[in-house]
Amino acid sequence: MTSRRLAEAASVLAALLALVALEAGAQPARRVHSIGVLNEAWAASHPTVEGLKAGLRELGLEEGRNLKFDIRFTEGKLDAMPAAAMALAKAGVDLIVTSQYAATQAAKDATTRIPIVFTLLSDPEAAGIVANPARPEGNVTGVTSLQAELVGKRLEILKILVPSVRRAWVIHDASDPTATPMVAQALSAGPQLKLDLVPRGVLTPEDLALALRSVRPGDALLAPETSNLDIPTAILQTSLTARVPAVFTTALWVGHGGLVSYGPDYYAHGFQAASLVAKILRGARPSDVPVEGTDKIDLAVNLKTADLLGITVPRKILLRADAFRR
Repeated sequence: MTSRRLAEAASVLAALLALVALEAGAQPARRVHSIGVLNEAWAASHPTVEGLKAGLRELGLEEGRNLKFDIRFTEGKLDAMPAAAMALAKAGVDLIVTSQYAATQAAKDATTRIPIVFTLLSDPEAAGIVANPARPEGNVTGVTSLQAELVGKRLEILKILVPSVRRAWVIHDASDPTATPMVAQALSAGPQLKLDLVPRGVLTPEDLALALRSVRPGDALLAPETSNLDIPTAILQTSLTARVPAVFTTALWVGHGGLVSYGPDYYAHGFQAASLVAKILRGARPSDVPVEGTDKIDLAVNLKTADLLGITVPRKILLRADAFRR
């Protein structure tokens, strides 16, 4: 090849390289969405958050590629919620995912602009979070845990496990508005199951301790969904030490020694919420994304705890259970 042709080839190659560089520079930078997470968990790896991440991955939104998380958890400290919510709002996240009432209300108080997707909220309408679940107003939508609707079934399972139970305590946080429909549903189900329901609202750890000291042999306990005042933990401890049957809202507690649970799977709940998050990140307004009810309900039984309490788990429960702990 002559020197002239070599020069021409070099010139063409240089032009091509310049064109490629120009086109590459014209490509818009990949959008990285920022998701804030607010809950009262004790670690960033709460099952709901892990389910959320998995669901988003399936929808093409992956942490480290086009997604980043700012996770704020308050280790059970409800008084820390407002500051954590305000910090997320000031950080300029694109969307906030919350769990339970306190976190959702704090996020709603912190911003009217940033979309909020709640999880593990029993009755958002009763709590004043949304006025119309089918078409939420403002910047809030999410997935409900249906805890109020599941109370009757939970008590029915308790009665099947322990037919001799005649009285069940419904201990709850008196300041949590989502407890009101749950208590109402429990009182409605009681007569049909020949159960005397004893609602007890508590506001302080001292109230909680006093209520649990009133529990007698032959009674049972119905744990609330919320972890306010650490009520489920206290109920679990009382159940195991006083050998009183207790029914919980999720298998998470059965894994820690609770007798039985009937309610949403936390991981699946987060996975379901991912579809709402993806819709909003891709342009939908929260008001156009209806509130959904959780679509996976599990029955879990701890056979070791049943032995401790002297309970023979009926075949009817064994056949229906989704998970066992031994």
